Amino acid sequence: MDDDLDDVFRERRRLLALGYRMTGTLADAEDVVQETYLRWYRLDDAERAAIVNPAGWLTTVAGRVALDLLGSARRRREQYVGQWLPEPVPDGTFAGALGSAVPSASSTSGAFAVSSASGPGDPLDRVTLDDDVSTALLVVLEAMTPAERVAFVLHDVFAVPFDEIAEAVGRSSAAVRQLAASARRHVRENRATAVPRAEHDRVVRAFQDAARTGDIAALMRSLAPDVQLRSDGGGVVRAALNVVSGQDNVARFLFGIAAKRPEMTMHEQRFADGLGFVFREHGAVVSVMNLRVEAGVVSRVWIVLNPAKLTQWQTTEGQPHS
Repeated sequence: MDDDLDDVFRERRRLLALGYRMTGTLADAEDVVQETYLRWYRLDDAERAAIVNPAGWLTTVAGRVALDLLGSARRRREQYVGQWLPEPVPDGTFAGALGSAVPSASSTSGAFAVSSASGPGDPLDRVTLDDDVSTALLVVLEAMTPAERVAFVLHDVFAVPFDEIAEAVGRSSAAVRQLAASARRHVRENRATAVPRAEHDRVVRAFQDAARTGDIAALMRSLAPDVQLRSDGGGVVRAALNVVSGQDNVARFLFGIAAKRPEMTMHEQRFADGLGFVFREHGAVVSVMNLRVEAGVVSRVWIVLNPAKLTQWQTTEGQPHS
């Protein structure tokens, strides 16, 4: 029995990684994990003994919990003050959570099944199997329906068979296949314009140099004509309530922030997207910036200022709390 409990507890980190992909915040991911474990503990001894693969059972139940939570989360976000962005997390937060394989609840041997949704060499493999997930991908996931998101994450990331997903979400296997295919198209379209990491970092450093020197013309050259900036203050700290669009508007918005907060410092930070920035003021992290690069220029700027989404950053090194 103790060994069984150890096996269940060992799944917590992986379930948290699943919940984060499903919901976009660590707080909601923790809720998914907590409710999943509560459902496990509510089973009687005979019900638990009948589950051949507890890890697979926990994964599919977490998907069901996440689907329910996403419905209420959407209603909350409709009332959210300003722009809502996924919570940025320090690099390595989910290190080792996925590995190269994930459990299937239907496996009678307790073995692991590797996802085959993407073919060999498919760039979607890196997107789905990386321990760390990019802001760009989370934004795409947020645009999906809850059912699409759950089907994609469970199947393409955690290799749960369609039949098991169908049972968990109360849909037919064929319907779940269609949901996953639709979600995969969204992800592929997003990845179609992605640039190599070295190119991303080169453009971001040009953006950084221009921002630090106050050269508005140089900053504008680093931005796409139709660049968009979203900032998430959650109604707690000041942020742009609407999307800021266009080279001139985005450049002036960024320089306006720098002028109002002269003591704020800008630090390079590695993210799943590539190079980004952490901003500190009086020793505390006050915002995190991720950027998307397309065709040699910055096309999207995402800035999270909501303190509730920065709790993992409040250490000297900007690393997550243990």
